[in-house]
Amino acid sequence: MTTATTGPTTAKGAVGTAHTRVEGRDKVTGAARYAGEIPFADLAHGWLVLSTVARGRIRSIDTDPVLGMPGVLAVLHHGNAPRVDTDYVGMLGIPPDPTAAVFQNDRVPHAGWPVALVVAGTPEQAREAAEALVVTYDTEPHDITLSADRPDAYPADGHMPAETEKGDLAAGLAASAVVVDEEYTTPEEHHSMMEPHAATALWDGGRLEVVDSNQGTTWVQDELAKMFSLDESAVRVRSEHVGGGFGSKGLRAHQVSAVMAATVLHRPVRVVMTRRQMFSLAGYRSPTTQRVRLGAGADGRLRALEHRSLNQTSTVYEFVEPGAGVARVMYDADAHRTANHVVRLDVPSPTFMRAPGEAPGSFAIESAFDELAERCGVDPIDLRLRNEPEVGPVSGLPFSGRNLAACFNEGARRFGWAERDPRPGVRRDGRWLLGTGTAAASFQAGAGPSTALVTAEADGTFTVRIAAADIGTGARTALTLVAADALDVTPEQVRVRIGDSDFGPAMIAGGSMGTRSWAWAITEAARELRERLALGTSIPPEGITVRSDTTAALGALAQKERHSFGAQFAEVAVDTATGEVRVRRMLGIFAAGRIVNPLTARNQLVGGMVWGISMALHEEAVRDRASGGLYGPDLAGYHVATHADVPDVQADWVDDPDPDDPVGIKGVGEIGIVGAAAAVANAVWHATGVRHRSLPIRPDRVLSATVPAVGGGTDA
Repeated sequence: MTTATTGPTTAKGAVGTAHTRVEGRDKVTGAARYAGEIPFADLAHGWLVLSTVARGRIRSIDTDPVLGMPGVLAVLHHGNAPRVDTDYVGMLGIPPDPTAAVFQNDRVPHAGWPVALVVAGTPEQAREAAEALVVTYDTEPHDITLSADRPDAYPADGHMPAETEKGDLAAGLAASAVVVDEEYTTPEEHHSMMEPHAATALWDGGRLEVVDSNQGTTWVQDELAKMFSLDESAVRVRSEHVGGGFGSKGLRAHQVSAVMAATVLHRPVRVVMTRRQMFSLAGYRSPTTQRVRLGAGADGRLRALEHRSLNQTSTVYEFVEPGAGVARVMYDADAHRTANHVVRLDVPSPTFMRAPGEAPGSFAIESAFDELAERCGVDPIDLRLRNEPEVGPVSGLPFSGRNLAACFNEGARRFGWAERDPRPGVRRDGRWLLGTGTAAASFQAGAGPSTALVTAEADGTFTVRIAAADIGTGARTALTLVAADALDVTPEQVRVRIGDSDFGPAMIAGGSMGTRSWAWAITEAARELRERLALGTSIPPEGITVRSDTTAALGALAQKERHSFGAQFAEVAVDTATGEVRVRRMLGIFAAGRIVNPLTARNQLVGGMVWGISMALHEEAVRDRASGGLYGPDLAGYHVATHADVPDVQADWVDDPDPDDPVGIKGVGEIGIVGAAAAVANAVWHATGVRHRSLPIRPDRVLSATVPAVGGGTDA
């Protein structure tokens, strides 16, 4: 038996120091195995068959020829698949998307709907058989057109109230010296993470085990248990390494179909989505049509603000992309109205995608603010600072911290904003017109209840177990640093194990809440463990373990507006002869709480900004009205920014610890993309004098725009 010590005296202040990923060597050498790579004995492989029509019913599925093909073990479809329950609300407070509850009826609500799963001994056999399966449909007319004037659009809450209103909007606009009233649109966008969705399901002694790629093992465990009417203790979900998620890796068709097949065949079954299948089954960011009306005095101070956002959803599931939500935090006015509406179409279900609502919403509101600054003759930064609210514009709650002004001041200094000529179209570099733009950013800083297990081992090390998910953010490393400080030891004395639902419930990696939620739970467990060890408790061979649960602590928090903030700056070059737009440099300064690991935090912020460039200039999924399907649903047809598009992107932060968080964390996963597209679009206006209100700013849109005289301005 060993007596515990508090560790060496060198173990001070791990949080805030740059630390390479603790699993980095495993990842670059291939030792880190992802969901589609882990071997299982007697493993069978499933291949999803998707509908080729956009709406209708399945008339017949000709399974006999396929069942006779080499290696084929089964064909699951609506006529023979296990029944599942979808009448429940999951841990995120939302009902399940029926797309995941595969093969329950003969309806086809959109192109790419799962209609069958072919299971065979090898992936090659399963794919060949799936491609040979003949499915006959009775087709019906479909509708995939989103437009601002849809009479069937309706308000929908999603994860926030659908509509908010105060004051007299009409009177506020009428009394305003300057009014902006414009429509902004964003296209359908896709997550396109490198690792595809993959899951293996098996039954072990009456217990369901699923090894997959997800953003929260507790999340998937909860959904599978409810869908298959199992006790949660009868379901174990593991997901150690995840190659990107961005909101899409919750419960999907591949996990459910794998469980069905494993149940029918009594052997492990793996289902991996192809890249093209991911474009139909993994969710996406809905296109939006947004109307922004701003009324202000001649000095730019707001009197009226209206932000209305419309997105599409599927006919089987209601998902809201709350673009108008960002206005509820950023700017106030005596007359203030926001609304999020949806329209049901014959399209796949949208889902959460990095900064859901804030990313498209910030493009609209921050572009509109730039237009207001132009019309008022006020500097865009000054305009934003003049409209800083003292409390939440809608909630009336105090801010836990709002260091947006510090972000703008530091960013303007480093970017050289003071030297900017505000006139559009006056700077040139040879054939290139040059311009600079800016935008504000915000994203909520929340936390979800979580549990953690911290064990003092007999050898003087510590093991942390928590059902966290590292989706490429460096969460495993950040939690190691948090635990080291909480235990007063070096990071080398801490082992963090994650991605296993058996460790107890924990928040998902989503909403920029993961690290904050998990760090809180680890800190509480570590504090109690240190108290026990300080009493001189001897450590037995099996160690001493303490379990925490942050439910009560989070419930006791005072109500406040809790957000990260940021200021985005971009310089672009535009060739009006070719339509080419190049981002020459970009800077983001953020107030995002205490930064746990500067190395991985900067990586997250820069990654979000790069995605914002991609959103502004490249990303656009286009649907064929005749078929309801996407043109080029792969990484060849769906364009994203590459290294050549992002030559100089820098991110930094101001001091901004959250006083109500035990570590001071807020979250950095999503704030980097917010406002980034608007900053680029505003810079394009400054370069050319042409305002682009629809993304992406493609070369053809640049070419079709009228270039004004020097110092003038026009609209695309």
